[in-house]
Amino acid sequence: MANQALEFFQANIGQTFAQSPSPLSRWLGGTLLQAEEGMLEASFVVREEMTNPMGTLHGGTISAICDDLIGATTFTLGREYFYTSINLNVDFLASARLGETVIAKATLVRAGQTIIHADCTLRDAEGKLLAKAASNLMRVNVPIKKAD
Repeated sequence: MANQALEFFQANIGQTFAQSPSPLSRWLGGTLLQAEEGMLEASFVVREEMTNPMGTLHGGTISAICDDLIGATTFTLGREYFYTSINLNVDFLASARLGETVIAKATLVRAGQTIIHADCTLRDAEGKLLAKAASNLMRVNVPIKKAD
């Protein structure tokens, strides 16, 4: 059986999330770099509205990038139901400035039927680790509508 969601992500490598059903994904404005079952990687350019008063990427924006990309990664499994975050732990390790590009990589560590555990890293363009996140997601009884 074909995994339509994974095929969709793979067909959109190099594209922005402008057509995402998630308003947050559209606002974050990432570009998909890689897509595999259980893994997505995307780049984001730090815009002014994503920064704090020091001109660095806001911790809330970092958290949003990680949470949103982890959530999108659950779709690569081709499952029937949505998963929602039940926690998100983020360690902020270094900063990124206005105009810089950051790379987020979300990986599903354990994908049970009810609970999924995932990690996400955020790095600068040179590979320096800026933040790392861990999250658990729980299956909810809301079915994902499949494309015909």
